[in-house]
Amino acid sequence: MGRLQGKTVFITGASAGIGEACAREFAKEGSHLVLTARRVDRLEKLKQELTGKYKDINVHTVALDIRDKKQIDDAVKGLPSSLKDIDVLVNNAGMVHGVDPLVEVKEDDLDIMFATNVKGLVFLTQAIVPGMKERGTGHIINLGSVAGKEAYAGGSIYCATKHAVDAISKALLIELVDTPLRVSQICPGLVNTEFSTVRFGGDKSKADAVYKGLQPLVAEDIAEIVVFTAGRPPHVNIADMLVFPSCQAASKIVSRNA
Repeated sequence: MGRLQGKTVFITGASAGIGEACAREFAKEGSHLVLTARRVDRLEKLKQELTGKYKDINVHTVALDIRDKKQIDDAVKGLPSSLKDIDVLVNNAGMVHGVDPLVEVKEDDLDIMFATNVKGLVFLTQAIVPGMKERGTGHIINLGSVAGKEAYAGGSIYCATKHAVDAISKALLIELVDTPLRVSQICPGLVNTEFSTVRFGGDKSKADAVYKGLQPLVAEDIAEIVVFTAGRPPHVNIADMLVFPSCQAASKIVSRNA
């Protein structure tokens, strides 16, 4: 056990993919966990797994739709007293709907991506950072994307939301520079998780085709980097990290074997 033992980590979107993998990696380090997602049944199953395996950690689950500011505020205010002091906030929850060109993007898809990827991240940061500032300690880790570094056809709105996360992360870093708080952004390239299936409306075959003939990242790859970032000494801040599988050089530049 190291620097993260006994720390309290708040993770959004913890019911699957990178969020779930982060929960497992932080649990290995002896961190206490606040796990949030809309699918609380999955969270409860994960809680049972982790508390059964790591006897010294406390895991609290919250059914939370981060598009709803009131739900966020109530969830943070309602945390057990032993978990109220959040040491690490992992803003992981996000989604992408569709691959439509801009002129065909549906209003509902636009709204849900901005509400989840941007507004939810902002609301949660607003709910937790004041307590971190008051205590003089804390780390905000935002899950960005290569889509926040470059745009591509069929991803106009998703790229816009992740460019917003990039800007928010950089601005927050500047705003908190005179405090001990740290702000980091981890930006994955191709990662094969449930996230991709959601993009194609639940069509797993279409999602799998994206990764045909190449070895993408998996959720655990990013989770290990998130935990490494959180575990640096207090004077070290990994502000921004772009992570590709070795077969990728840009959002749409990859090498395939078949």
